[in-house]
Amino acid sequence: MLLPMLTTLDTTLTTARLRLRTITEHDLVDLYQVFSDDEVTYFLPYITWTDMLAAKSWYARVLDDAAARSALQLVLEEQASGKVIGTIILFRFDAECARAELGYALNREYWHGGYMREALQALLPHAFNELGLHRIEAEVDTRNAPSAKLLRSLGFNEEGLMRQRWKMKGEYKDTWFFGMLAGGGEQAKS
Repeated sequence: MLLPMLTTLDTTLTTARLRLRTITEHDLVDLYQVFSDDEVTYFLPYITWTDMLAAKSWYARVLDDAAARSALQLVLEEQASGKVIGTIILFRFDAECARAELGYALNREYWHGGYMREALQALLPHAFNELGLHRIEAEVDTRNAPSAKLLRSLGFNEEGLMRQRWKMKGEYKDTWFFGMLAGGGEQAKS
């Protein structure tokens, strides 16, 4: 059973430069620019989009996951331009443990500008305080040092290395496993 409050974001989260909001079909045009870039999708578990049919198929899965209460997909909309520049997803909800997994992607043109940090600094407190999560987890390909650095800087603890955890795009990949508890900051290490 999943937490019912996790299926929708009842308010738009606003930061200095961004709005985090539930995805709509209209966003696919901007998201195509994100997910049709091989560098963006390199560490992601799905293939690079090559046409709008791939985008629409992905969106159909997003809607199915929302209906099943198994994921909450948000977009990062730049306030100044109204352009959607990335996504954040909370998924693999475990209601009994009040736990979910975190994933994200950002248009390469916006890398190293602090946009994902800004978005996560808004989403994480909301996920813990308003959505009632106790723990958020993330897996990061060991070759994706910028993503691991971001999570560490936000207060996630690196909890272990999972060797050859996923087979993606024909290759086994090691992942670092990260976790953050409600209240953030340093967590006790066992």
